[in-house]
Amino acid sequence: MNQAVAVTLLTGFLGAGKTTLINHFLTHHADASVAILENEFGAVNIDGALLRGGDNVNVVELSNGCVCCSVRGEFTAALTELLAQRQRGELTFDRLIVETTGLADPAPIIQTFFVEEALRLDAVITLADCHHISRQLDEHPVAASQLGFADRILLTKADTCDEQQHSEALARIHQINSKAEIYQIENGVCPADLWLDLNAFELSDANSLTKGFHAIRPADQSAPRFTPFKEIKRSWDDAIQAHVFEAGWMDLHKAGAFMEQCVERYGNDMLRYKGVLAIAGNPQRLIVQGVHKVVGFDYGSPWREGETPQSRLVIIGRYLPVDELRTAFAQATA
Repeated sequence: MNQAVAVTLLTGFLGAGKTTLINHFLTHHADASVAILENEFGAVNIDGALLRGGDNVNVVELSNGCVCCSVRGEFTAALTELLAQRQRGELTFDRLIVETTGLADPAPIIQTFFVEEALRLDAVITLADCHHISRQLDEHPVAASQLGFADRILLTKADTCDEQQHSEALARIHQINSKAEIYQIENGVCPADLWLDLNAFELSDANSLTKGFHAIRPADQSAPRFTPFKEIKRSWDDAIQAHVFEAGWMDLHKAGAFMEQCVERYGNDMLRYKGVLAIAGNPQRLIVQGVHKVVGFDYGSPWREGETPQSRLVIIGRYLPVDELRTAFAQATA
């Protein structure tokens, strides 16, 4: 019981299909040992009553408030009580799924798990309603924040969209977050291994950019079908966007100073960021990963023989002086 419990944070705007996704998981994993912390904005929690919980499923409902506004209150108390009951043997669960209300900003929720040693944040999964996401992004800044923090994005209700609407929704999502893999799903049908146990917050060498989406069809048992993004000659002025910085060999001290200044000056506006850097004089990749002002560094695998070392930093943020940062990043090269 001392092993940290893996936590999946499930977010997405109102009506995106979070409860449907959980119910599909519970229906096909009847023996799952899971606790679900379910939040709804309002005095009566409707979604909690819709969950198909089995004998091994423990559902805790938070009502009359948004989790992101109650991090130091009911939410933290609920986490503490869940862990206490698990420690006493009153509850048994191997994983925790936190389903936030569609109005929740994930930032304070994510930061809560950084200080709770008994819980390990596995990944942030964001659902996006293809039919309504553009309007939601226009009217509600929190919708962009939910996408920006995502480790994986599940696109729902694409079957209700025409081809142009579908392509533009994907292009806009990708402009906000070019790191998260996108899976298009129907009626909550998504294999559990595509949104659980992703280990997204572990430092790893991977730092690729997405180039398309994967479609999952409920009646098709084959692997998800990959489709490249279509070129859209339009951009959106969303405050949150993904920015990519690339260079060759970097000086360790200059790169460290660059990251320190970024985090100190702009950390509050840097939602997620990850870098895999080539450090002059060191055969190993330097891995940088952070959320706001919480950042980790570690050395990864060595560059392979014949491989051209490349430094790439991806920052998903808002209101950043991108040109200034790009110049400073270039000046940190060896």
